[in-house]
Amino acid sequence: MIRLTEVTYDSARPIDGYGPGFFRIGGEVLRGAVIVTGSAARGWGGYGDAEPLLALAGEIDVLLLGTGTSIAHPPAALRAALEAAGIGVEAMASDAAARTYNVLLSEGRRIAAALLPVE
Repeated sequence: MIRLTEVTYDSARPIDGYGPGFFRIGGEVLRGAVIVTGSAARGWGGYGDAEPLLALAGEIDVLLLGTGTSIAHPPAALRAALEAAGIGVEAMASDAAARTYNVLLSEGRRIAAALLPVE
């Protein structure tokens, strides 16, 4: 027998879904690249927009970096800046990053996701 446990997020906002060019976070649809934390979601300018990611230093331990439809290496300078700020970086395809984010969020982990859209 398989027993299912309902996942709860307390007041945090999970990633509900995604599709070509959008993410649905806590019931709200955001188009393009996004940054998601347990308390907020907003647009993101992509790899060249490091400031909002660096501003998360001290608030998160790990940033899940969704690289779009397939896994790719993020720019070395971005990874180095984040790691120098004390933020661990895990790069993966955006769909995997969204699923991983929800699992870690439900565990109460200090995480964020920066996701490039899927096509």
